[in-house]
Amino acid sequence: MLSGIFIVLLFYALGEFVAWLIHGFVPGSVIGMVLLFTALCLKWVKPGQIKPVARFLCDNMALFFIPAGVGIVNALDILSKYWQVILVACTVSTVIIIVIVAFIQQCFEKREKSMKRKRIYGKNSEY
Repeated sequence: MLSGIFIVLLFYALGEFVAWLIHGFVPGSVIGMVLLFTALCLKWVKPGQIKPVARFLCDNMALFFIPAGVGIVNALDILSKYWQVILVACTVSTVIIIVIVAFIQQCFEKREKSMKRKRIYGKNSEY
């Protein structure tokens, strides 16, 4: 588990360093996750090495929302001033995300049906 913690923290530090190099355009934690994902895809890091750490972090994810909740409570004056704008932005972005996810899901289902048809009937099938 110690090596897994080291790997996760190493990629977090690399992400923060890259974010510092690009002047914080993208958060370092996001860059670190992308780097870790890339390392996992390229098999530079074995999933078994970080699985216990990932399981622990996922199981205790609620703890990571405490700072966000405190930030919201501290910003209540701003939120109460612009609540309509925030509500509209949240609603519009939620609807857009639902539409995009539905479209992507339909594309994947069509692709899966097509692949299944090719496996059953062969490549030159007209079904």
